[in-house]
Amino acid sequence: MTDNKVGSSHDTAGTRPLTLLGLGAMGAALGHAWLAAGYPLTVWNRTPGRAEPLAAQGAQVAGTAAEAVAANRLVVVCLLNDDTLGETLDGVDLAGKDLVNLTTSTPGQARVRAEWARERGARFLDGGIMAVPPMIGAPGSGASVFYSGSRALFDAHAEALAVPAGTAYVGEDPGFAALHDVALLSAMYGMFAGVAHAFALIRKEEIPPKDFAPLLSGWLTAMTSSVHQAAAQLESGDYTKNVVSNLAMQVAGSETLLGTAEEQGVSAELLTPYLALMERRLAEGHGDEDTTGLIDLLVRRTGR
Repeated sequence: MTDNKVGSSHDTAGTRPLTLLGLGAMGAALGHAWLAAGYPLTVWNRTPGRAEPLAAQGAQVAGTAAEAVAANRLVVVCLLNDDTLGETLDGVDLAGKDLVNLTTSTPGQARVRAEWARERGARFLDGGIMAVPPMIGAPGSGASVFYSGSRALFDAHAEALAVPAGTAYVGEDPGFAALHDVALLSAMYGMFAGVAHAFALIRKEEIPPKDFAPLLSGWLTAMTSSVHQAAAQLESGDYTKNVVSNLAMQVAGSETLLGTAEEQGVSAELLTPYLALMERRLAEGHGDEDTTGLIDLLVRRTGR
């Protein structure tokens, strides 16, 4: 193991040093990306052994989280969850620090954490990572990170933040990065549900999944245009505009979907919640609409 201990911060090749707390799979990938780009890096992890590969690459290893935070102005946190972040930084002096939180959290947790950081004299930026570790630092991988919170912090460290993945600033509200992250992930899981049901329907037949896969992928790709239509309808408030297959027609067709599942011996449990929403919206007299109105059924009336 290369024994790189924390010393004074320094600039190398015009890059500014930073600190990274948390060296799980994602944190380690972030660290390797910054080191490969020539950024002086101080690291800390609760389990010290995880720092060894980064130390061998030139990272300075702090013995405590407080020591790591003290080393540099820019502090990036990538820990297990929000509770772990709070425990790790409990009692640590954050005055004058730029704290970037890449720990997965909810929008509400991010907003509370931003206020927590402000009370301790730190600027705060929350991040939502749209990537898996192998995509980090890999050119052309499509990895990206949503950021929200202090615009001044984002602008000050834009170059460093862009090293591991593409960046997108989505607003001063600290919760917006997490909200964008979870919204996209939720859509992904909805798609996965449809894919699972489709493959289940053909599972018992002499239809090779590898032959069916390009048909399924092509169809889903073609249907992505509906995202833009839904957005336009939400903006205008007119859910009947440019409708090709209205809600009444789609509800009528759902009998075929359920009947086919029954014939193939496939549970319809991934479909029925959505079909139930369609029937509910139709019962309320919106048969001439697109399915965009289902969004309004999902939104609970709260204080926000």
